[in-house]
Amino acid sequence: MALPVGSKAPDFQLSTKNAEGIKLVKLSDNFGKNNTLLLFFPMAFTSVCTTEMCSVSAGLKTYDGLNAVVYGISGDSPFSLETWAKEAKITVALLSDYEHTVTKAYDVAYASFLPSANLPFGGVAKRSAFVIDRNGVIQYSESSDDPKVVPDFEAIGLKLKELA
Repeated sequence: MALPVGSKAPDFQLSTKNAEGIKLVKLSDNFGKNNTLLLFFPMAFTSVCTTEMCSVSAGLKTYDGLNAVVYGISGDSPFSLETWAKEAKITVALLSDYEHTVTKAYDVAYASFLPSANLPFGGVAKRSAFVIDRNGVIQYSESSDDPKVVPDFEAIGLKLKELA
């Protein structure tokens, strides 16, 4: 079960890669300044993940207006995330949780991802969303065992408006 509302958000430092190179992103760098929206997704280059990240990218200015930084997080390497972002025109910062430590810390890791489809990978992120306020406290928490179910972006937007 995903970390609940009211929990202190586990801090992390993950890699992202773009044309400028590899950069480390630390969650707590937003504390005191911005709210943060974390979007965990199972795997790059898959249809639902692409649709979700492209939709969020299209609405990124809305999140800026709500004083929120948005990160997409998966267990893919920073190199594959960069390639996927270029191909799909994803502008959300994509963070590599290659060792699945952050996914496990937020309690959104599959024990076995789609074993019936011969994809029994452990540690893959469930499609999940967390809104973290400027104080580092989780204000919204959602996770689905069904990788085809995207987060409730209307509810996320309402929560971010409350916090703005």
